[in-house]
Amino acid sequence: MTHTLSTPHQSVVVPRPAARAVSVGGMVAGPLFLGAGVVQGLSREGFDFTRNAISQLALGDLGWIQTVNFLLVGALLIGGALGLRQALRREPGRTWAPVLVGVFGVSFLAAAALPADAGAGFPVGAPEGVPTMSAHGAAHMFAGMIGYLALCAAFLVLARPLAARGHRGWALASRLAPVAVLAGFAGSAASVLAFTTGAGLGLLWLTAVTARLTTGARTE
Repeated sequence: MTHTLSTPHQSVVVPRPAARAVSVGGMVAGPLFLGAGVVQGLSREGFDFTRNAISQLALGDLGWIQTVNFLLVGALLIGGALGLRQALRREPGRTWAPVLVGVFGVSFLAAAALPADAGAGFPVGAPEGVPTMSAHGAAHMFAGMIGYLALCAAFLVLARPLAARGHRGWALASRLAPVAVLAGFAGSAASVLAFTTGAGLGLLWLTAVTARLTTGARTE
């Protein structure tokens, strides 16, 4: 929910404290996931960002750390979706944006339950080369695909309230963000790092947009 303050030149939509508090989940989820992934990737033996996906960190003796990371970030994203619903009350995108972000959050919970396959030398002792696809590995990839497609759709939907609030540059960037994310995924055939970069950009843009819509003023 929001409060609206008016002046002769503009109206300012002020999100209620409850909406702002719940939306914090959407703001911190991306940096938390990426930060934890980078720390683990740099410290775990055998992991190479140019060969291994962050999801593989859920494998091996210390894999529980990444599993907890998936679960926590999934819960934070779902909370962020609820916060967006309150922040966008009576605004464009109020229905579909929270649903799509919520689907993105659920995909992280699925990723925790369905671990990626070992391969490309990680964990230590795993075969070199492309991992052999298992049923749970395929389900992990499918969940991630659905989640990121939902996120890309959410960015397109969120461009509407951004534009309605007068944030034209943000709206344009939100329409372009899916191109960057999908380009990273398309480049994954050549480099795992391209996939990681695309996924990371999506998470960080969600952080930025959630913060803008939750705390930003609406100018008219």
